[in-house]
Amino acid sequence: MFLQRLFSTFPNGWPGRGLLLQRVGTTTVLFCSAFRHTSEASQFVLILLHVIGAGAGMLLLLGLWTPVSGTLIAVFEVWIAIFNGGAGREISIMLATSGASLAMIGPGAWSIDARLFGRKRFEIPEH
Repeated sequence: MFLQRLFSTFPNGWPGRGLLLQRVGTTTVLFCSAFRHTSEASQFVLILLHVIGAGAGMLLLLGLWTPVSGTLIAVFEVWIAIFNGGAGREISIMLATSGASLAMIGPGAWSIDARLFGRKRFEIPEH
């Protein structure tokens, strides 16, 4: 129940849809960025960071271990922004911000985390 302590709520409705949309958008950009960097002749370390970021993006898309995957995305994208000279820093900064915000806010009601660690409703039968 460690993850339950990290989230105050698992919002449903429009806020939950917004978090799902943010997870999908962040993961899409992570995959596009990783694909672009793995197809280029780039430094091995940067390729590895993008591949790890795409893996964390898959967890983020599913809403599984959202605080961990969002934090990994934020750390690796800041690292990429610092050590990647040239174009693409803006995307890395945006991805780091999005990953950090999802790590802080949580995955929303439409996620595996919500199913595993979300609030449970107990019905107490009347006797």
